[in-house]
Amino acid sequence: MLAAVDWHILWSRSFHPDHTFALALERTVLISVAAQFLGVVLGLVAALMRTSALWPLRALSGLYVLVFRGTPIIVQIFFVYFGTNLLFGFTLIPNTLHLGLFNLDGAVLAGIVALAINEGAFMREIIRAGIEAVEKGQLEAARSLGMTNRLAMRRIVLPQAARVIVPPLGNEFNAMMKTTSLLAFIGVYELFQDADVHYSNTFRPVEYFLAVAFWYLVLTFLWSIVQTQVERRLAVSERSDERSSWARLTQTWTPAHAWTRGTR
Repeated sequence: MLAAVDWHILWSRSFHPDHTFALALERTVLISVAAQFLGVVLGLVAALMRTSALWPLRALSGLYVLVFRGTPIIVQIFFVYFGTNLLFGFTLIPNTLHLGLFNLDGAVLAGIVALAINEGAFMREIIRAGIEAVEKGQLEAARSLGMTNRLAMRRIVLPQAARVIVPPLGNEFNAMMKTTSLLAFIGVYELFQDADVHYSNTFRPVEYFLAVAFWYLVLTFLWSIVQTQVERRLAVSERSDERSSWARLTQTWTPAHAWTRGTR
């Protein structure tokens, strides 16, 4: 079975990708970053609506989560790309979006919008959990100092909630990079689409799909390193009062201390 694999194709696709593959890789990363950023913004807005005193805002936030967490992402992608223009009666997703210095393909725009809306529903729950992890007494103390709810949320609650939010946020972005492969079904030329095109031309599924799996693994591994560094930065203040294992050991046992105990 291993002899049937064309190792030259696998090696070149994994370690010497061509220009087309590089563009597909770049598009995958850009879509992931844009969709995740918009998803976090939507999730934050929905989480603040969830904590609002107005019941229509709370109901709208709950409906948003119910719909977009309860339906498949591939259905949402197809609906945004093929159905939004027909639903609203005007061109919401154009064939090409002109942004001055560059043009954005309509399929890419639809993919970013669909992934962001779906991600926002999950991020609402993550951000809500982070906000609720902060003691309510701190918000009350901020109010007693004359802060408004908005100012207290921005300066007191959200900075502390970030420590709870960042780890699952990193996991969500990790999943986002892999979910972009679904955009191949609406014609977005990203990593999976590139592998699928070459497979259709050569009928070499093992080499091309193994190579694209390798690159997804590289992306998620690199992001795991970044996520670890970010979490360490956020936890610096928590660890500032903690002593390392070596510091505790040297304080517990020193030659002078051992000699003193031995002479007793």
